[in-house]
Amino acid sequence: MRVLAARYPGSDGVAHFELGGALDSAGHEAEAAVEYERAVAAGLDDERLARLSIQYASTLRNLGRTKEAIVLLSSAQPHPSVGAAREVFLALALHSAGRTDEALRTALEALAPTLPRYRRSVAAYAADLTDSAPQS
Repeated sequence: MRVLAARYPGSDGVAHFELGGALDSAGHEAEAAVEYERAVAAGLDDERLARLSIQYASTLRNLGRTKEAIVLLSSAQPHPSVGAAREVFLALALHSAGRTDEALRTALEALAPTLPRYRRSVAAYAADLTDSAPQS
């Protein structure tokens, strides 16, 4: 994968994105982060950018860079190819940052639309987590 990415230095976001994913899967998060940054700089189509936002944010969280992960996911555009993954990974990052009520609210709000019943109740309970309760 490194050989393929090297053929397109700095100009092919897809090559850097794929290399970042391979490094990430192999447990080389710090190296993956560099490739994800190169992919963003080189440019990606909307679908890959949505996937990169999730993968890169997860990597940032694993590296202890939770604030950066939260900023990235909060600003990422939704895309049908990733469904509610953006919200799920945001909830994980919020939890890692100690923002547990906000994390649970984010997860519940992502889940609520998929429920055949109780959507309104779940949405109301989720809102109560951060509207009236102090952050824990």
